[in-house]
Amino acid sequence: MSAEAAHAAEVLAQLSDPGRLRALAELVRRGKDGTTVAELAHALDVPVPKAGHALARLKAIGVVTGTGTGAYRARLDALREAAADLDRQQPISRLLVVYPEVRNLFSHGRLTTFPPPLSERWELLSEMLTRFLDLDGPCAEEEINRRLSAVTDDVAGARRMLVDAGWLERDRAGTTYGTSRTLPTREDTVTPPTATV
Repeated sequence: MSAEAAHAAEVLAQLSDPGRLRALAELVRRGKDGTTVAELAHALDVPVPKAGHALARLKAIGVVTGTGTGAYRARLDALREAAADLDRQQPISRLLVVYPEVRNLFSHGRLTTFPPPLSERWELLSEMLTRFLDLDGPCAEEEINRRLSAVTDDVAGARRMLVDAGWLERDRAGTTYGTSRTLPTREDTVTPPTATV
């Protein structure tokens, strides 16, 4: 696991605590004025040490700024950074850089919607998913499903789209798939892109 992914996991773990989440929500509510430990304790109806502990934990993961004697403020950019770090860890992230036209069909590395059939984006999504499958010969349906499940919950829909678009071809038994078209050369796929999602 990369350092970025580990940090994002730590942010999520710390925010899974209801007390820390309530403290962050109160800081967000107070906006740029922020709040002191004592004011936060009063607002949350908890002892001052408990509020101070929650703030210390939130500050340690970077979602809060401030000091024990001054005002604490929420830093929501840290949450966006953690989400972006997680997005970069998704198996489809490199291809979403290469195919920016279909990026908005995905949320955090998961395909959330299919474009209209036979539209330009449908064709591009089909091509991108074929590239993602990275088939080098005949492949069992179970393996196709496993690979597609890394990026979509609608595995059958994605597989059907690839067949309809002519990228995959089933054998007569309907259990094995192979590529039926040659992928076009796409400049950005020759060398891994350095841009981030």
